[in-house]
Amino acid sequence: MEEVKTQPQAIAPMKIGGNKNSLNCEIGADGKRNWSYGLFDCFGECGLCCWAAFCGCVVYGKNRQRLHHLQREGAALPGGGERYADHCMIYGLLAPCHHGWVLQVNQRTELRERYNIRGSIYEDLFSSWCCRSCSLTQERREIELEEMSLNREEA
Repeated sequence: MEEVKTQPQAIAPMKIGGNKNSLNCEIGADGKRNWSYGLFDCFGECGLCCWAAFCGCVVYGKNRQRLHHLQREGAALPGGGERYADHCMIYGLLAPCHHGWVLQVNQRTELRERYNIRGSIYEDLFSSWCCRSCSLTQERREIELEEMSLNREEA
């Protein structure tokens, strides 16, 4: 019997999803990039920004559904998700007492890690707490870019 001289090696995880940098933002030496749209570019999508300002629970809930569908299925969520799902309701209960940011920080960190975006938990906390609607809009736009790249790949 032959002696084994090497150990089995781990296999790289499968990459699920579309182009996570579809605007070709510059990637630094650290392998990270900036957000595709700045925090205050939210006014470029006025309708979405208004939804986020006046009904942030809906935008948060749909962002969450879409992100988790991308992570699980590697495809855009058909129909963009339910308007009033569980996460929307939980966020809606926390938002009046200005605690919706607690949920939003975690989701923003998830997004940053998925798309290799520069930042820290402290920046996520600050933007979620101080600029809720701009933050939700920025997150939605990042998700939409990946979904659009998936749709182009399918066509």
